[in-house]
Amino acid sequence: MLEAFATADQVLLAGVQGITDLITTPGLINLDFADVKSVMQGAGSALMGIGSSRGADRSIKAAELAVASPLLEASIEGAHGVLLSIQGGSNLGIFEINDAAKLVQEAVHPEANIIFGAVIDDTLGDEVRVTVIAAGFDGGEPASKVENRRSGFVAAGGERSPLPRPSSRRRPARRRRRPSRPSPRATRRSRTTATTWTSPTS
Repeated sequence: MLEAFATADQVLLAGVQGITDLITTPGLINLDFADVKSVMQGAGSALMGIGSSRGADRSIKAAELAVASPLLEASIEGAHGVLLSIQGGSNLGIFEINDAAKLVQEAVHPEANIIFGAVIDDTLGDEVRVTVIAAGFDGGEPASKVENRRSGFVAAGGERSPLPRPSSRRRPARRRRRPSRPSPRATRRSRTTATTWTSPTS
């Protein structure tokens, strides 16, 4: 029980610190309170996710972790307003920022208003940190992740496509088997065997 409360405290701390860093940390492309207000004001429920990664494809992996963050109890699919913050060291490249932004863009509404910022923080070293705040869902409430899994994925045009059927439930295609013809050698052998078993009666 104590471990559960400690984990919940860490999640809440990460959420509060993420919003604070968005507003107060100066960067190459700054996000301020006006940006937070423009996305969240009158938008209903909002979701927040934080992800970090190192090494190859670090920005993409960090964005994937932010979209699937434990802070996000629901899916960000269908969000019309998004705040995106990307933090990294001085070796953070523009292409890495673009890759992370593209991944988040594909996860939300096709016409979503995405405001993003970039922060250079050398204390992160090789780490890239991505923070996502999504709001403005249809009906004011985001759909749960379980509901999205059951109903299907949201395609780029906004229509839901059914989930692929598990391979174990797919019936294999039946193939017609042609009757095999016995070879002449096998025919002679079978006849010889039959002759051997048939003995004349005295």
